[in-house]
Amino acid sequence: MSSLKLYIQRLDLELPDVGYATSGSSAFDIRSRIQYSFEPGTTVTIPTGIAVAIPKGWEIQIRSRSGLAARQGIAVLNAPGTIDEDFRGEIQVILIHCGSTSFIIERGMRIAQAVLAPVVQAEFEWVNTLPPTQRGEGGLGSTGLH
Repeated sequence: MSSLKLYIQRLDLELPDVGYATSGSSAFDIRSRIQYSFEPGTTVTIPTGIAVAIPKGWEIQIRSRSGLAARQGIAVLNAPGTIDEDFRGEIQVILIHCGSTSFIIERGMRIAQAVLAPVVQAEFEWVNTLPPTQRGEGGLGSTGLH
């Protein structure tokens, strides 16, 4: 597994370090900077207490933690959320509560996970027609369910 240096600025010195849970983890955990009483059917933007300097040609993708999603119905609303390489502000996570009972997000709780991913920018070229394919314009289930 290769590594890349990610510069992290602590905006809250009392929160635990950022890191990977295991040597095989592809994502590192993102923690809540605040305590929040999360009600079913609502969304909230949670500050994380960190800012990052992402290497050129990379992004951070913010994703749901499977345990929170499966047990509590709490997920990253815009998953994956994108943190661009030129953003230097505090990372914030947009969560949605799809569960049925109130849930307390505690300060320092792991609320999301982040993946460092490569980015390729397209070179745009406008055309009058697109090359044909077997599928053509079929979408939204046009290839069947099985």
